[in-house]
Amino acid sequence: MFRRSRNGLNVFAKQKLIISTFNFQLFKLSLQVKMDKIKVENLSCFYGGQCVLESLDINVVKNEILTIIGPANSGKTTFLRTLNRMSDLNTSYSRKGTVYLDDENIFNMNMEKLRKRVGMLFAMPIPLPMTIYENIVYAPKRLGLVSKKNEMDAVVEQALKDASLWDEVKDRLNSSGMKLSGGQQQRLCIARILAINPEVILFDEPCSGLDPISTAKVEESMIELKEKYTIVLVTNNVKQASRVGDRTAFFLMGKLVEIDKTGTMFVSPKQKQTEDYITGRFG
Repeated sequence: MFRRSRNGLNVFAKQKLIISTFNFQLFKLSLQVKMDKIKVENLSCFYGGQCVLESLDINVVKNEILTIIGPANSGKTTFLRTLNRMSDLNTSYSRKGTVYLDDENIFNMNMEKLRKRVGMLFAMPIPLPMTIYENIVYAPKRLGLVSKKNEMDAVVEQALKDASLWDEVKDRLNSSGMKLSGGQQQRLCIARILAINPEVILFDEPCSGLDPISTAKVEESMIELKEKYTIVLVTNNVKQASRVGDRTAFFLMGKLVEIDKTGTMFVSPKQKQTEDYITGRFG
C-alpha cells in the first residue's frame, strides 16, 4: 500500500502530478521558442567583381519584423534582392555563401517556387495597368491557385483586408489601380503579394515616397501582417525602424556592424558606429 498524504493522494501520485506539470510547462516553453525562418551563412555579393556585401552571417526569426538600416551603398538592398534571387537577373552579379529558407538552400530552389514563398515590395508602388480586382487575381490565376469566380472573390477580399485597403476600395474594385493615391497603390501592391500567400515579405523602403498618413497605414499593416508572415524591412528612416522593428540590423560599407532587439539597439547600441548613425552624426 502507498502512504497517503492528508489530502488523500498517495506520495507516488503526487510525484507523478508534479512531473506532469513540469513537462507541460516545458512543452509550453518549447512552443514559445522562436525558430529561424531564414539563415544566412558567410554571404558575400559582388557586382562586376566589386564586393558590396562581405561575409554576412544573419538570421531572420519566423514572424518577426527585422529592420535593416544603414547609409547608402551599405549593401541593404543587395541583401534583400538576394533573399528572393532578384539579383540573379543582373549578369554582373555574383555571390558566395548560403541562404537557407526553412533549412532549404534557396540557391538550389526553383526560381518561381522561391518567389512564391518570398514576395518583395519595392520603394515605388507599381500597380499593373488594370483594375484593382485584376491586380489582385493576376498572380494567383497565373500560378493556378484559383480558377473559379468565388475563389477569386475570396482572395481579393482577404488580401485587401490584410493590406488594410478593403474598406477604401470595396465599392470600386473595377476601377483602375492606377487611379489610387500613392499610399493606396502601395497597399494594393502589398495585397497583390498577399494574394499568393507567401511566407516571407521583403519591403524595400516602402514608405520613401509616401506622406506621413500613408506611411502610418503601411506601418500598421506590417505590424498586423507579422502575425502570419515573416518580414524583412529595409529603411533609411531610423524612426520607422524603431516603430515597427522587433530586431534591427545596422549595415555599413557592406558589413553587418550590429544586430540586436530594436529597443536595446536604439537605447544602448554596442558599437560607436551604430550610435553615430542612429543619432544622425552621419548617413
